[in-house]
Amino acid sequence: MTIDLRSDTLTQPTPAMRQAMAQAEVGDDVYGEDPTVNRLQRRIAELLGKEAALFTPSGTMANQIAVGVHTSPGDELLCDANAHVYVWECGGIARLSGVTTRTIHPRSPQGGPGLLSLSEVEGLIRPDDGHYVRTRLLCLENTHNRGGGKVHPLEQVRALTAWAKRHGLATHLDGARLFNAVVATGVPAATWAEGFDTVSVCFSKGLGAPVGSALVGSSETIARAHRLRKLFGGGMRQAGILAAAALYALDHHVERLADDHAHAQILAEAVERNPHLKLESGPVETNLVWIEVDPSFATAAQVVRRLKEQGVFVSALGDQVVRACTHLNVSTEQVRQAARLIEQLG
Repeated sequence: MTIDLRSDTLTQPTPAMRQAMAQAEVGDDVYGEDPTVNRLQRRIAELLGKEAALFTPSGTMANQIAVGVHTSPGDELLCDANAHVYVWECGGIARLSGVTTRTIHPRSPQGGPGLLSLSEVEGLIRPDDGHYVRTRLLCLENTHNRGGGKVHPLEQVRALTAWAKRHGLATHLDGARLFNAVVATGVPAATWAEGFDTVSVCFSKGLGAPVGSALVGSSETIARAHRLRKLFGGGMRQAGILAAAALYALDHHVERLADDHAHAQILAEAVERNPHLKLESGPVETNLVWIEVDPSFATAAQVVRRLKEQGVFVSALGDQVVRACTHLNVSTEQVRQAARLIEQLG
């Protein structure tokens, strides 16, 4: 039996989701005529308290469109040095939008990657002088993947977005796993989104759809985003087949994220019982378990190999760092089996 904990992008559409996709009413979305895409866009905009939304093939595209609509070539954005938009999107900030990035390195109390706070961004805006780039955009990520899958606290988020507004900066939230934050805290998605000009959300991670993300914002911003989606090659035709999966996920797969969080706790407890391993950023809050491997014991690659030999797949994402991710297609029994194997590593 293979237990695949590499990523929540590995989820497979359920039979009921496939049925919804097969029955979807479709049209040409580039012309704005796909009724299912339009219904999804209205639904996600309403959920996040924004005027409009744009369905995109991926979260990377949604994030890069957001950078493009808020900046001009030669501008600068501020973000965590471990932010997805900076680390895992192929340099798109520079290549697609001609924007430079000023990165910040927050640390957790345990010494691992942390979450941005107001004190770390104050004083980072460039002077209004022709010698400098124009600081234009602040990007946050919630939940924060590389920050241990942690929920960025609401008051901290509000302080950062208020600071950005006072200084004339645009704000974007990479909310690929925003619904994990919603379920973990009970705080509605619209509340998390309220301080941001744009928010991206992903349907193909914990929500279990096969493809797709959305970018939400004002009607004016989303109209500009349409142009960039076309430029980036993201215009889709009968995309209602994909939008139907996302709609099904919103109806049926949000509250069940609590199961993924409970499963991650089982893995985290196993890590803490193994003297050769520790949680890189402290207590686990959602569905991501970031594990630091003692160098005197093994490398991350060696741990991955040993677990794979026993049917458990995890990811090496650093010389001494392993990530395990719970999701829709991993059962409680499978998680407990994986936990036993992690605990017994030695």
